[in-house]
Amino acid sequence: MNTLALADPKAELDIVGGKGASLARLARAGLPVPAGFHVTTGAYRAFVTGHGLRDAVLTGDAEQIQALFAARELPPEIAGDILAAYAELGDEPAVAVRSSATAEDLPGMSFAGQQDSYLNIRGSTQLLDAVRRCWASLWTDRAIAYRDRHGIARDEVAIAVVVQELVPADAAGVLFTEDRDRLTINAAWGLGEAVVGGLVTPDTITLDRAGRTVVDETIASKTVMTVRTPEGTREDPVPPGLRDEPVLTWAQAEQLAELGMTIEELYDRPMDVEWALHDGRPHILQARPITGTREEWNDSLKGDYLWSNGNLGEAIPSVMTPCTWSLVQAFIAEIMVTGDLGGHPMCGNIGGRVYMNMSVNASLGKALGITKKIEATQEPIYGRVPEGVETPLLPMTRWQTLRAARPMLGGRREIQKLVEHIPAYIADAERRTEEIRAAIAVSDDLAALWESDVEPRFTQCNRMLAAAARQDAGSLIYLGAQLAELVGEADATVLMSGIQSGEGRLESLGPLLGLARLKRGEMTRDEYVRAYGHRCPDEFEISVARPVEDPAWLDDQLAGLTVDPSELLDRQIEASEAAWRRFRERHPRKAEKFRRRIDRWEAIVRSREETRSEMMRGFWMVRDFVVRAGEVTGHGDDLFFLTMDEIIDVLRGSGRPLTRVAGRRAAYELYRSLPPYPGIIRGRFEPERWAADPGRRGDVFDAAATVVPPSQSISGFPGASGVVEGTARVLTSVADGDRLGEGEILVTTVTNVGWTLLFPRAAAVVTDVGAPLSHAAIVARELGIPAVVGTRNATMLLRDGDRIRVDGSAGTVEVIRERAGELVMS
Repeated sequence: MNTLALADPKAELDIVGGKGASLARLARAGLPVPAGFHVTTGAYRAFVTGHGLRDAVLTGDAEQIQALFAARELPPEIAGDILAAYAELGDEPAVAVRSSATAEDLPGMSFAGQQDSYLNIRGSTQLLDAVRRCWASLWTDRAIAYRDRHGIARDEVAIAVVVQELVPADAAGVLFTEDRDRLTINAAWGLGEAVVGGLVTPDTITLDRAGRTVVDETIASKTVMTVRTPEGTREDPVPPGLRDEPVLTWAQAEQLAELGMTIEELYDRPMDVEWALHDGRPHILQARPITGTREEWNDSLKGDYLWSNGNLGEAIPSVMTPCTWSLVQAFIAEIMVTGDLGGHPMCGNIGGRVYMNMSVNASLGKALGITKKIEATQEPIYGRVPEGVETPLLPMTRWQTLRAARPMLGGRREIQKLVEHIPAYIADAERRTEEIRAAIAVSDDLAALWESDVEPRFTQCNRMLAAAARQDAGSLIYLGAQLAELVGEADATVLMSGIQSGEGRLESLGPLLGLARLKRGEMTRDEYVRAYGHRCPDEFEISVARPVEDPAWLDDQLAGLTVDPSELLDRQIEASEAAWRRFRERHPRKAEKFRRRIDRWEAIVRSREETRSEMMRGFWMVRDFVVRAGEVTGHGDDLFFLTMDEIIDVLRGSGRPLTRVAGRRAAYELYRSLPPYPGIIRGRFEPERWAADPGRRGDVFDAAATVVPPSQSISGFPGASGVVEGTARVLTSVADGDRLGEGEILVTTVTNVGWTLLFPRAAAVVTDVGAPLSHAAIVARELGIPAVVGTRNATMLLRDGDRIRVDGSAGTVEVIRERAGELVMS
């Protein structure tokens, strides 16, 4: 049985694969599925067995398997059956030839895009070649790695092929039925590959599920479309007259919604439906279940925006649980100068990781006529935008932008008024938060306590940090550059350090300096725990235990402190004093002016760091609340997969939020299994598809494909001056910190307060993520350690054990390799 009719009752998963079984089901139900047939898994197995390829596919690498498939012809019996079924479709019609593996389109495992498909195939020679290439695509590097991550053994999979008449689509897209109140349709011109491949930002139409009526519509500027050619397909520019025109009429959207609901009823579960439109008639190309085992978290699908995690990615380096995301949204609402603008999000969740929408500030800057100023203030905070990547503006007029921004201004002025209250807040912050933590432990009405004490305190902690961060923020951005022009980069670095001198205290260094004091007997264990027991690398994540919850934590910290930071600080203070002497000799009048400005800068940084520490104590307080709620309700850590509002609903007796836990837990586990995403994302980004691409870039993703090729050199922001050579130690997490030897160079994606203990051991620090005001830059500057931050590609290009040279003044990293005794620089 080499082929089956598309709607044949025998077309089940093991015979026609996941995609084929789904299409057969749709065809049997009478839905408008293009005519076609299946090439069965039996045909694939007969090809493999007949050519003696079984051992090769079980043990060989992808390149070897591909070569073996390419060198073999289809056996005559198989080829004859395929061509006979093809003849029944007409006189050599154009067809789509799609892979259909037995391990795809399954609940919780979509495997989307892992095997190949070929469009606009015509004639017997092209068809047989396309079938063979589909079979071979079961064994690409990408497909093998993807199955390995999901624990699918090689001998458990086979592949079928679906051959269908190609719909000469005028428009195509995807329909989603997973929302309990809404249906969503993405639509673009031409064949659907431009949409599912992320090449174009589609129109988005939202319909009411109950009435099948359009309730919202976003028309995107669609620049690319997939079209047929004699050789197959290609991407062409969308004609100017169609780019900003709606793809679907509302009547067509409502017709697609009806088909989507019919398909959902057929499967009895939410569905992801690919469709095409030709001459106004809809065709269903594919339908995949969206089961309760996984949600999708992806705000990049909301529009063509530029996303950056250059600042928040430092504070929140991991995939977030839904509870944490709800708290981060509340935090962002207080801390950011701008919020959502005209329905466009300021902050987004992409695959569980937090990103800032740079298109919002860019659009606001243009509307206010301060584009250059916005760009200058953002770069030291978020880092540079890679060459070739554009920041798309929001689809709003200047008047619409200004009108949408007006309500923000009043609230921001109120936050500014809190600055004078910061000292009193800091003095009493620990006591007040600890009182509420104690109340959480004994409360018999947690929902009431949330409203009366916990939430107001959490909001206050966020607002006080917002106030501290807005104190003369411009001085933090421009002062370093102005100093460098007068005294040079090296002296500017040391002039802006020395915050530890006198009675000053930088909270980012607090855990490190406190540990040194504890080791010298100048501080008790209880004092240290009270001051720093809530600070850790993933301190925003509510599901992560605070260090103080681990009885062995403090002893492990003490054992890990192999270098006393006081020597580094003393050396940096001496360097600072010498730099001041040189500054006064060269520029006596300007030196005193800058001394006052630096004093102001240091006060702002200390204020910001202290309020941040207390804000993190507030997150610890909320963690206590969620843990206790889990105990009281009997739902334990399931509550981490609910928002705070949903947790309060559960505390008040509702069980409905708990039905979402399985889907969210599955999404969380999936996203945690993927590599960290690029720091810069432009347009539609699909984490699974990106992770499965062997050619993926870890520094940037650009759906518009305007980014320049990746650089083979390493450069970033000068974080702290100095030049040093040493062995690169590439660490993926602070848990690997014991691998960093004294005098080695710490290379990692991003650092935060949880990494500070490692800095005294390091000869230099190099990070992918960061800017002049990032944690790595500030702490390295205080300790006098050369640093280059925001390189974006250091962990991509540097290997563990490489000999490298770090120039913290120039912001460059050079790789030195020993080859046959010869020293070679690249």
